[in-house]
Parts: sequence; C-alpha cells; structure tokens
Amino acid sequence: MEAQGAAAVGAGAGPLPGVTLDRLLDCQLNAQEAFVILQALDAALSGCRGAPPQQVWRRLSKAVLRPDHPFALHKLLFAAAYQGWDADVLGPPPAWVPPPDGIAATNAARFMDSWRGDATWQQLRSGDPAADWDLLQRISFSNPEAFWPHVLRLLRIRFHKLPHRVLELGPDPDTCVWLPGARLNIAECALTGRDPDSPAVVWADESDPGTLHSWTYAQLADRSAHIAEGLRAMGMQPGDAVAIDMPLTADAVAIYLGIVLAGCAAVSIADSFAAREIGARTRIARTKAIFTQDVILRGGKALPLYARVVEAGVPRAIVLPAVPGGQLKVELRPQDLSWERFLDAVPQPAVLRAHVADGEEVTGVIFSSGTTGEPKAIPWTHTTPLRCGADAFFHQDVRPGDVLCWPTNMGWMMGPWLVYAALLNSATIAIFQGSPLGRPFGQFIERARVTALGLVPSIVKGWRATGCMKGLDWSCLRCYSSTGEASAPDDYLWLMARAGYKPVIEYCGGTELGGGYFSGSLLQPQAPSTFSTPTIGHRPVLLVTQPDGSQTLSPHGDTAVVTGELALAAPALGISQRLLNKDHQAAYYEGMPAIPGGRWFLRRHGDEMERLPGGAYRAHGRVDDTMNLGGIKVSSVELERVCVEGVEGMLEAAAVACPPPGGGPDQLHLFLVLRPGAATGLPPAQLRARCQAAISAKLNPLFKVERVILRSSLPRTASNKVLRRVLRDDLLRGQSKL
Repeated sequence: MEAQGAAAVGAGAGPLPGVTLDRLLDCQLNAQEAFVILQALDAALSGCRGAPPQQVWRRLSKAVLRPDHPFALHKLLFAAAYQGWDADVLGPPPAWVPPPDGIAATNAARFMDSWRGDATWQQLRSGDPAADWDLLQRISFSNPEAFWPHVLRLLRIRFHKLPHRVLELGPDPDTCVWLPGARLNIAECALTGRDPDSPAVVWADESDPGTLHSWTYAQLADRSAHIAEGLRAMGMQPGDAVAIDMPLTADAVAIYLGIVLAGCAAVSIADSFAAREIGARTRIARTKAIFTQDVILRGGKALPLYARVVEAGVPRAIVLPAVPGGQLKVELRPQDLSWERFLDAVPQPAVLRAHVADGEEVTGVIFSSGTTGEPKAIPWTHTTPLRCGADAFFHQDVRPGDVLCWPTNMGWMMGPWLVYAALLNSATIAIFQGSPLGRPFGQFIERARVTALGLVPSIVKGWRATGCMKGLDWSCLRCYSSTGEASAPDDYLWLMARAGYKPVIEYCGGTELGGGYFSGSLLQPQAPSTFSTPTIGHRPVLLVTQPDGSQTLSPHGDTAVVTGELALAAPALGISQRLLNKDHQAAYYEGMPAIPGGRWFLRRHGDEMERLPGGAYRAHGRVDDTMNLGGIKVSSVELERVCVEGVEGMLEAAAVACPPPGGGPDQLHLFLVLRPGAATGLPPAQLRARCQAAISAKLNPLFKVERVILRSSLPRTASNKVLRRVLRDDLLRGQSKL
C-alpha cells in the first residue's frame, strides 16, 4: 500500500503534482534516495489534500526536508507546494509559517497577555496574538503613553528618578522630549537587575572555535566598572568623548559600557577604516582618548591598527594586545597607555558607580555616511538603546537566557545595538573572534548554541558559494536576522534550509533611528527577502511620485501596491534629534510634506521601498547618493573623491551601486572619465585595480570594485549635478538583456 502511494505521488497525482521520480533524480539524488523522498512525501501529506499551500509547505519543510538534502530538492518542493499561488494577489509565498504552539511562547504574545492596553486595544483585540499584531503595532506609535511603560518594565529599566510621562511634545520633532524628568544610566540598566550568575558574553577564537570562554553578568559589570574608574582616574569628565576602534571582543563590550558608566560619550570607529577616516571622526567628535589594539589578527596575519590610530593624530590611546594577556607588538607613544597600565592605575571598585543623567544626555557618537562626503555624527542618548532592546524583544524575539550573535564591531551601529539588544533582554552576547566567512564560525554557532544569528547578505552568499557550513547542526537557532543590504530570495531560502527552516527576520533601519523601521515578526509568515511589518513604535509612509511629478502619501495600512521613498512619522522613540556637524532639520525634515492634523511630522530617510501584494515590503536601495556595500553605508562622493585623487589621469568618477542579476547585495560600479591626453589604452582590469587600491588605502578595504566603465562624459542636471540614477538605470537595463 505504501509503495502504491509513493508511485502515485511520483506519477504526478496527489498534493504535489509534478514531483516525479525523474524530477527528483534531476535534484542530484540517486534512485534509492529519490524513492525514499517519495515515500516521505506520501506519509507527510496524507490527509493534506485540499490544505492551504502554507500548511503543505510547513509539513514538507519539517517532515521531509533536511539541511543535508541538495538545495535543488528544497527548491523543487517549495515550488511544488506553492504551485498555483497567485503572487500578484497574495504576495511572495512564505518559506516559514509560525506553528500554532510556537506563537504563545513569543515575547509579543506574552506582552499582549500581560498588557492592559488602552481603550482601543480593549475594544478591538481578538485574543489571537497573530491577528492582534497589526493593532498592537499601530497603538505602539499612536499612543506611546499607554505602550512604552510596560515595555520598560519588561526590559527591567532602572530609573533613579521616574519620568513624569513618556513623551513631552514640542513645536517640532527635535524639541520633543522622551521620558522627561527621568534620571538613569543605560549601561547600568544593561548590567544590573539581572541574574548575576547567568552568562553575559560567550566567545571563541577562530583558531579554536570549539573552546568557549564566558563572563557572567557580574563579571562583565565588574570589568565595566573598573574601566569607568580608570577613565575617571585619567581625568575624563562626564560629556568627554572617548573613542573605541578595535575588533568586537568581550573587552570591547566592557570598554563601551565602561565609557557610558563614566558619563562619557563612546565614539564608535570601525577597525577597518584608514587613518584619514579615523582622524576625521575623532576630530568631529572632539575625542580626548581612544581604546584600540596593537594589531588585528586575521587568518594568521597581523594587520596594523595602532599605527593607523597614531597616523590619525588621536591625542591619547589605551592599547590592548591582540592576544589577551600577551605582550604588545608595537612601541607606544609617550602619552599612550598599555591596557595593563590602564587597569593597574586604579583598584577594582567594590561597587559599580554609574553617572546618573537625564535621558537626553549623550552616551555615544556613531557615524553614518552623508551624501556630501563628510560623515554625519549622530549622537545616541540614554533613551536610544531602549529602541535596540524593544526591537530585539518584539522582532528578533530575544528572551532571557537566549544567545545572540551578530558579526560586527563597535564601530558600526550594530555593535552597540547587539550589546543593548542582548543585555536589556537578559540574554548572552556571542562573539566569534575571526572571520565569519569560514567553517570555524559555523562551528562556533553550533557550539555556543546561538538562538538568534544576525547576518549581512554578503556573508550568506559566500557560505552558499563555498559550501563551508555543510553538515553543521544549527537546530539551536530560533531565527536569523538580516540587515545592512538587500538580500536575494534564493540565498535566503538556502539559509533557512540550513537550520531546518527557521525564519529570517529582515531588519531595515539606520544609525539615526537606533534600530529598524521595517522588520518581521515570529507571529507572521515570513517570505525570503521581504519585511512583514513596521517595527514597533514606528509609522512608515511611502512618498509615491505620480506621472505628473507630484507626490502622494501612502502610509502603512494602505493596500495599494506602490513603490516610493520611505519617510517616517515623527516623533518616535530612538530617532536622532541633532547632529554634531550638520543641520539636523535640513537633513531630515526640510522640504518634507506635512501630515494633516499637525501632530506628527514626516522625516526623510532615503530608502526606496516597494509595498507588495498582501502587505509585505521589499527594499530597493537608496534614493539619495549613498549605498550599502557589504553592509557598510558609504557615500558616492567619498568613493569618487579617493579615485580621482588617487588614480593618475582620472578627470572624474561616478560611483553607482547595483544588485547582480537575480538580486542580492549591491555591487560597486565606477563610471570613469579620463583626462584629455591620458593613456586610454590602459585595460579596464588595471584601472579597476588602481581604483581598488585607492579605495582600500584611503577609505576601507572592505569596499570591493566590481567593474569600471569608461565614459567620455557623465550625465548631469542643468545645475551640473551628476545623474547617478541614470547611470544605475543603464546598468539595470544592460543586465536585463543578459
């Protein structure tokens, strides 16, 4: 009887028409393996005739498919399950559907059960967390007074003085005050009020990914308090800027938190930056000291870091050895301190002493590339990390005891985000000291029992190309999360399959938001490379350009399938209210259309988003002249400047980002115009190599040039601005003909 059922499926009958023996053999299975799959299909889908495609796919993904099956088989069964699915009406088919027994365990469902809510919530809620999510998300923005106090209680935020309300409105978004009257220290909130014996940080080195090291919350608090006292002993005062430029390590986490405990502002600088970029950022922030390493150890090589800090002219450095407890590999300037001397200068304090401040006091400065070349210096305050903690609670579903890993460092927004997202939710930060591109990283994920893994799409594309993660057990994961650049649906279906079909929670936002504005939820089905919901506390609006050139507003909740520039209603918790070196109002609000009623304001963000059938969203890159390369935001102007200055014979350049055919992370294309008389016979490969060398030396070696294209001139507006969008459209048209 079993064989007859399998034969029926193989012949094309049953719930999966078209899945035949021949089709299975085309998926790199042998005859015996194909027959076993047919039997498994018959068993899994018995009684599923007429079931919705989502239910059929969930059964297949859990009962039939395994991570070690050829990906071609995964794709075949996914397509077969959704055969007849009308994407023009329903949107992209979901590759993950929340199981009913998993919904109740989510943070969002537990929040709904314990939150009294406002009158709207009490009147309209159904009691089904999945059905009530959209209502909760709307109220989180429209009624912050009702929503945020319960979030802060669940995050265990410790106030030395309670705020007298959640939001005090002003005449514009930059004069509004969040948590007015409150006194707190957000680093103290992250370190205390939690189980002191539970792990706060776990880490391993790429040379030995199976050997784990850890600090408890008590140990991390002691280290951070010691660093804070060391800064005070150096003469640092509350409000002083202290930079951190080093790889992500347990000590880097403690240093960041120690700076904030002392009342100073932690200036985030990426360890991949050239000296010129380090110097620019430390000068803008008026940095008085910097924590750094002697060298960076990668793949057996020692890459200079302290030397770049010295070349940048930072006034004073505290230098850690790349090997903990080892000797420094550099000779220090007279004014600089070794890590050992810095710690030995003051005894370990008996108690944690935190600088208690207003919520609006600056705790950090993070840089985001602007369209004019100079990076925007964005202050984070004691309230900004509340956005990190809340996003992780509701979207990545980070729970007490979870393990959160995200390859990054403290120089990028996701470094501080990771620290606060994990610690404010009483979870563990997982740190891999090495490259995330190889198998040792995957072994670390397995060994550390990571529950939420954050990535950029470029990493996933590399894993898929090399097959380096084959055979690893990632069943510990509850979800992935992805940010930094656009992903390719095929890559992310592959990624989901590696862990037995765990969802990818896409996460799109910005440094100036303290988190995301679009994401996913474990209460909702997730289709690869799409966003299923705005983040908690935000109200996104698409600015849709009409044929006559006018713009219409299409807020979230509209059903129209449109593409437009993303704007955000303000005020919203976590968004910036000033810049250190630019006009904040001009950057984000000037020229934006008004929202009827006058209570909310529209804030410019610069991403282009598409609302899909069914209500999900897809990202289409930037509408301004910035781009994301490998998850790092950079302006076209910066790239063009170093090419023109650093490559002989270059007259002008235009840097354009464009995804490869089939979608995925943007790639850098350079349109070049050579000077009259310059050698035009130079092969494009040599020009590409020279541009790459200039970008690596002056900006960042992580920015890779995909292609150079020679032009006699660049398209410009009447006011002489380069039309990069025209060049990008030319690239996309060229791809469509391939």
